[in-house]
Amino acid sequence: MSFVATKIALKELTPVTLIIMRLIPAVVLLFVIAKATKRDFSIDRKKHSGILLLAIIAVFHLWIQVTGLKFTTASNTGWIIGITPVFMALLGYLFFREKLRIINIAGIMVAFFGLLLLIGKGDFSKIDLISNKGDVMVLVSAFTWSIYSLINKKITFSYPPMMTIFYLFITMAVILIPFNLSHEALYSVINLSGKGWFAVLFLGLICSGVSYVFWAQALKEMDSARVGSFLYFEPFITIFTAWLILNEQITFVIVLSGVIITTGVILVNKKLRSL
Repeated sequence: MSFVATKIALKELTPVTLIIMRLIPAVVLLFVIAKATKRDFSIDRKKHSGILLLAIIAVFHLWIQVTGLKFTTASNTGWIIGITPVFMALLGYLFFREKLRIINIAGIMVAFFGLLLLIGKGDFSKIDLISNKGDVMVLVSAFTWSIYSLINKKITFSYPPMMTIFYLFITMAVILIPFNLSHEALYSVINLSGKGWFAVLFLGLICSGVSYVFWAQALKEMDSARVGSFLYFEPFITIFTAWLILNEQITFVIVLSGVIITTGVILVNKKLRSL
């Protein structure tokens, strides 16, 4: 549902302003929870470099995804992001020696066929990186999220997941704020509509404040391929909420492409669980 909320907020805010506005309520929420649960706020400077690396990746990830959403639909974004587990499997194979079998390779090919079908809207001759730049940017964000997830999995942090995300969001905000110091940004925030504020608070409190912590905790307790497989559900929720809230059309090609992508992703992860 974050893609739907992002589309709503982008009508009034620039991508960078939106990301900062998303981070602020998330930081406040995590601070309140950490205080209420008496968490330790001490910083381990020696291991804080891992959080800085994640913050740089996360900033680029959110910027390219939010910018891409300006040029494509929430429905398309949901299906394209659903291909993230394919990237996670490929990166796991290339850098962490995780095995890929024939069925996994076949799944990668099937998933990318479905992706090309989606981007070309059923006509492969229509695939153009310029006219479909929104879809391409979202695809790149799927790749950056897989990098974020694998690094998050491999780096050993001195903080529990919630405090890791707390310091991550603060670091991301510090990186972004200097790029958004302008009268236009301040004016857009002051004049944000009620619908815009609802979208921003939903993104900050739920999609960032809660979901990022859950994701980090899941990566701590499960292997990356299994965690990634839960993204199968994301496109179906996105396409339904985009239809319900944004009145985006659900076409046969969109559904067919999504089913093909999902089938491919399932094949990618099918045997990885037993390795």
